[in-house]
Amino acid sequence: MKHLEKQIRMAIKKSGYSIYKLAKESGVSQPVLCRFMNGKRGITLATASKLADTLGLKLILEKKKMRG
Repeated sequence: MKHLEKQIRMAIKKSGYSIYKLAKESGVSQPVLCRFMNGKRGITLATASKLADTLGLKLILEKKKMRG
């Protein structure tokens, strides 16, 4: 999940959105976004999905191959 969070942070920085505008358009609260952007909290998959939709990103989940 850390890789996903890093990619979303980079996409937010490159998007030109303010935290306020992104919060308003995505439905993710401004305090949650601020803590996420400052690295003080992670995000859930549901939040990542909302942000991805707003930023025009596509989330792709892949099942890990099992060892054995």
